Amino acid sequence: MTPNNKELLFCALGGSGEIGMNVTLYGHAGKWLMVDCGVTFADSHYPGIDVILPDLRFIEERLDSLVGIVLTHGHEDHIGSLPYLAEDLGVPIYATPFTAGLVRGKLEEERIEDRVKIRLVHAREPFTVGPFSVEVVPLSHSIPEANALLIDTPAGRVFHTGDWKLDPTPVIGKPSTPDELAAIGEQGVDVLVCDSTNVFNNEASGSEASVRQGLAESVARARGRVVVTTFASNAARLHTLAEVAKETGRRLCVTGRSLDRIIRVAKATGYLKDFPETIDVDAAMRMPRNKVLIIATGGQGEPRAALARIADGSHPVRLDMGDMVIFSAKQIPGNEVAVGRIQNQLAAKGVEMVTEKQAHVHVSGHPGRPELAQMYGWIRPGALLPVHGEMRHLMEHARYGQTQGIRDVLVQTNGDLVRLAPGAPKKIGDVPVGRLVLDGDVILPSDGGTINDRRRIAVNGQISVGIAVDRNGRAGGTPEVRIQGVPVEEEREPFLAEAAEAAAEAMKGRVRDRERLREDVRLAVRKVATRWTGKKPVIDVVIVQV
Repeated sequence: MTPNNKELLFCALGGSGEIGMNVTLYGHAGKWLMVDCGVTFADSHYPGIDVILPDLRFIEERLDSLVGIVLTHGHEDHIGSLPYLAEDLGVPIYATPFTAGLVRGKLEEERIEDRVKIRLVHAREPFTVGPFSVEVVPLSHSIPEANALLIDTPAGRVFHTGDWKLDPTPVIGKPSTPDELAAIGEQGVDVLVCDSTNVFNNEASGSEASVRQGLAESVARARGRVVVTTFASNAARLHTLAEVAKETGRRLCVTGRSLDRIIRVAKATGYLKDFPETIDVDAAMRMPRNKVLIIATGGQGEPRAALARIADGSHPVRLDMGDMVIFSAKQIPGNEVAVGRIQNQLAAKGVEMVTEKQAHVHVSGHPGRPELAQMYGWIRPGALLPVHGEMRHLMEHARYGQTQGIRDVLVQTNGDLVRLAPGAPKKIGDVPVGRLVLDGDVILPSDGGTINDRRRIAVNGQISVGIAVDRNGRAGGTPEVRIQGVPVEEEREPFLAEAAEAAAEAMKGRVRDRERLREDVRLAVRKVATRWTGKKPVIDVVIVQV
């Protein structure tokens, strides 16, 4: 599909119909512009996988028409795929300084910083990428330099919000004022492409500055060590915690690579100027328990993050009866089991836990309904396209937009090709989308042979059968059987003996077709396994010529 000069197209390759992995294409005059290129994080459906990437095959088949990648902000679900995919895309990345610093660090880790161009852009200074005029519009969020994008073409004008909220008292940054946003609306906006994450919230998310009192009160009443876990990227929260540490007479300790990275980039780009000198973990453990405040990663239950290791006792930070952990972050849906496991481990140590249910220690970075209504009023779009949400979020956002008087609303999902203009938004086709997994250093299809085999082995276990044939094709000798994850436990030896006997029976006779031999042995052993366990393990038959 090649967009013509008279139309503006839209296609989400990620982030519509799901939370995370945001990547969007805008098409005009034969060219495509990509907005964001993020990841999502794996669950138990992807054994051994941490990171999931978007399948970009649609645009990879049209690289001559891709003109650039513009980033709204630096969260992983908006930039996390760039270290793995940007080099192959081969186009410049446009980002404001803080976001560019985060991306540059990722490219350096992959040793491709010299092969990917990053072009700095600045708020309220329009720039051109191919046939697209783009202006960065600062908004508030839980990371510095979160921006909407005003994307203008002769065919239509879009206000793409990215992730955002309204914050009358931001701790870091200067978001656009109501007057500035209203001025954009006065100039005319055809389509508002808008964050749907908190559409079910009837109240505004609240100001970042409002959490300081709740954090300070919680830390002040603590009698032992205090660990606060929060999203590493929330530099404003880090600033607040530094102030709380000072106010309560505690030294600040930071543990977690992502926290170190955020603080380093923030300082390099003009933020956290007054952030205090921190102490290392060894020094923190030597201090009186009531004189230290530790900021740690891992509030979403990530098994290798600092908090998980603190909870299981494998981290240098040690907590005991009378210490406190403050969860200064919202629990992301899907992480309940992982977070609960950590909280139970902490509870067993006698650690007190404070979440947003016990004290005002967190505010969201996404807009509730009152904020959505205000944005509609300022931007006054002709049409609304909900994004950044599961289907229930998108449908609810569409309904809410209609109640607020937006004329045209379209619910789309990943892979829907939409004509935004001229006229009302309309789905005109489908493009291929999907997921890739990062497995070690290898990128694979999320439903390819490797991951499907791993799922089968995880559920059913695995059996290896070794058999021998001579040069004339005659099978003989005693088969060797080994098992992994097959539920026989105390009956392991009798099971192995019966499986080997079944394999030997299948081998009888003179055999010339090795594949037929392999299949006969596989089926014979699987029959035994199913009779013993009720399962159908993955069975590999190895034939050795002797």
